This record gives sequence, C-alpha cells and structure tokens, in this order.
Amino acid sequence: MSSLKSLFKHTFVYGLATVLPRVLTALLTRLYTGYLPDKEAFGEVTIVFSYVMILNVLLTYGMETAFFRFFNDDKHSAKTLSTSLTALLVSTVAFTIIAFLGIDTLSQISDVPATYWRWVILIIAFDTLTVIPFAYMRAQKKSGTYAFIKLLNVVISTGLSVILLVWLPGLDGVSSWLPSDKIELVFIALCLPSVLTFLIVIKPYFVKWSFDVNLWKKMVTYGTPVLLAGLAFTINESFDKILLEKILPEDIAKGEVAIYGACYKLSIGMTLFATAFRIGIEPFFFSEAKNENAQVMYAQITKAFVVLGSIALFAYVVLVDVVKVILLDGEEYWEGMYIVPLILVAYLFFGIYQTLSVWYKVTDKTRYGAYISVGGAILTIVLNVTLIPRIGYLASAIATCSAYGLMMVVSYLMGRKHLAVPYDVKNILLYLVMSITFSCVFFYGFRDYFGVGSLPLYLVGVGMIVVLIGFISFREKELLLRLLKRK
Repeated sequence: MSSLKSLFKHTFVYGLATVLPRVLTALLTRLYTGYLPDKEAFGEVTIVFSYVMILNVLLTYGMETAFFRFFNDDKHSAKTLSTSLTALLVSTVAFTIIAFLGIDTLSQISDVPATYWRWVILIIAFDTLTVIPFAYMRAQKKSGTYAFIKLLNVVISTGLSVILLVWLPGLDGVSSWLPSDKIELVFIALCLPSVLTFLIVIKPYFVKWSFDVNLWKKMVTYGTPVLLAGLAFTINESFDKILLEKILPEDIAKGEVAIYGACYKLSIGMTLFATAFRIGIEPFFFSEAKNENAQVMYAQITKAFVVLGSIALFAYVVLVDVVKVILLDGEEYWEGMYIVPLILVAYLFFGIYQTLSVWYKVTDKTRYGAYISVGGAILTIVLNVTLIPRIGYLASAIATCSAYGLMMVVSYLMGRKHLAVPYDVKNILLYLVMSITFSCVFFYGFRDYFGVGSLPLYLVGVGMIVVLIGFISFREKELLLRLLKRK
C-alpha cells in the first residue's frame, strides 16, 4: 500500500474516532440547550469549556508532539515513552494538588463557582494523563483501538448526561441526592468517563520505569514552542468567548456567549475534518521524513486536503440549516447563523495550515510554529477587543477566520525558505476561491432569496455541488483515483 494511501486509511479510522465521538458530543449541545435552565446557563458552560481548553494545553506543554518526534528517533525511542509518562504524571499531580488548595482563588479569578472547578480540575487531570498513552497507540498505528476507546468515552459521557439531566431528576427519592445545579451535573457527567478512560489506557504506566533527564530536557526544548503554538491556538479557539463575557454589558454577556457558542458548534463538520486529518498526519510527517520523496508526498497531501476540504466546505454550507435543527434545541440560538460560514472557512484555513506546518516540525524548527501561532493569537485579541463593542460576536467570527487565514499564508511563505515542498499553488488557490465563492453566494444570496429550508434552495445547492465536484474531479482525476484505488 502506498504511503499516501496508508495515510488516508489511518486518517479515515482516526476520522471515525474523532467524528463519531464529536457527533455525540455535538448532540450534547442539543441536550444542554434544551435542559439547562436558560440561555445564560449554556453560556456559563461554554465559558468553562474555554478555560478547560487553555488548561489542557498548559498541562501537556507540547509533550504529545515531542513524543512523536523522539519516538521516531532511533537514539531515543526506547526511553521516550517512560520519560514522557513520568514527566506528565509528576506535573499533573502537582497541578491537581495546587488547584484544589487554591480553588477559591481560581474561582474568584475566573468568576466560575468553585463547585464547578472541583469536577473540572479532575477532568483536566485525567484527560492529561491519557495523552501519552493515546499518542503511543497512534505511533504504533493502533487506530482501531484508539477509535474504540475514544468512542466509548463519549458514549458514556452522553449516556450519563442524559441520565443526570433528564432521567434521574424525575425519579422520586433520587432527585434529592443530586446537586440542584444542572450545570454541576454537566461536569459530573463528563468527569466519570475521564476517570474510566484513564483506567482503560493505564497499561503504559506499568512499563519499566526510567527517566532520562537529558532526553526530557530535549523534549521540553522541542515542546516549548509547541506549547506556545498550542496556547495561541486555544486563544483563537476559546478566548473569544471569555472576551465576549468580559467586554459586553453584564446583562447580555452570557446570553450572547450562548448564541455564539451554539452557532460555533455548527461548524462541527469542518472541525472534525481538520482534526481527523491532523491526528492522522502528525505521526506520518515524522515517519516519512527520511523518505527521499517526502517533499513530493507532503505536497500531494496538502492538495488532497484542499480538494476534499473545498468540496466538504460547500456541501456543509448547503446542509447547515439541517444541522442546526439537529444540534440546537431552541430558535433563540438561530439568530447567530450568519457567522457560521466564517467559522467553516476558518477551519478549512486551519486544516491547510496543519498540512503546511510540516516544514518546521520535521526540521526541528518548532519555534517558528510558535511565532506564527502567537501572531494569529495577537490578531485574534486585537480584533476582538476592537470590534466586540461595535458588532458583538460577529467580531469573534471575523477574528477567528482572519487569524487562521493569516497563519496559513505566513506558514506557506516562511516554509518556502526552509523546506522545498513543491506545492501546486495555482490549483490550490483556484479550488479555495471557487469553494468559498460558492459558499458565500449560496448562503448570503440564494438562501435569502429562495427562503431557508425551501426545496428550490436545496435544488440549487445540489446543482452547485455537482458543478464543484465535477470541475475538481476533472482536473484532479489522477489524485482522486490514487486515494480511491484498493491497492
């Protein structure tokens, strides 16, 4: 099986491992919007999840990517697993102790009740402890096991959420034993599966323990720029919700965060596509780095992503009004629908950036990735702070799209100087422009003209999809056949 075919096979499995759990997680959005007391409560949950994303990145401090880098190095592979496990175990235990001792201070700083932080700290801790075991599975190409455990985690989370929010409160004699705050029940339902998942993947912690201080220093040095890049990414992903709460008037802030957060969730299609691709491609970058045809392979991967992503973007825009009915329980959230195409394009840009990032990862120049991501984060903060008082959460959507677009362009321009990857820039730009133009014309033009959900609108959408697929397929027949052939 060719390297490109092998990559897409594993990416497909990782896609299932990402898509199915996140589809279930997205369905939790409907549960939350339907069973939490009000829109403001959903806004509170959204804000807490934003803090969770930031802390997850800080606690892993680039060790996942560093693991792949040194696990594929013959000089260090034997000690990479135990060294990275030890490092994360010690730092996570230290964080957990400090966080619980200072939980009241944490609550005051974040303006999030300590009762929520009790559970959130545990969620973050146990999720962090599973990072290296899951990375080890990916490095061993155990994509099926990875997929099963990830899916099991979310099935249990979803089931517990339904039980705690819907079923148990209606049982006499049981509801009195539950916290009256439904937001706390949300975090309890997410905490228990995190503990169970850790117990399932705990086996690597029982390897022969050894801690190589010199290797650890190299991993930290390699991972620190990745940490900065990851932190910058979380600012692009989640800090806008926190800024919306801080900048908008107090009486409307959480309601606006709820609308923005709910509509942001509608970008799940492109989010999953980009995330699954990243999970599949990261180990591949390092394993193929010594291949004499590596640069050609990297170029093909990027074009394949753009080809599939351009089609996926427009198809999702056509279907997004169907998705909103499935995921959001309440028309009060629909008023923010106009931001969805911006978020979808943002994730397409982010996916392209991920494929372009190969140049600084395989050449050990991760500091450049940090520079690029920090630049995107600065742009995100500046646009949010400047525009939120004027246009509300539309500013956050514009900032997200602008930041990922900037990162994509800068990574390409910088990468040309460090790694000679022969990207097919002409066709990549053509497909991007065509897909984004189709999406804007359909969503902001035909959608208003024909009416949301009307038959003529979907007939036009299907026709445009056929044109887009036909045009790209005609030009990229050879590439698509290589991905689809059995051998």
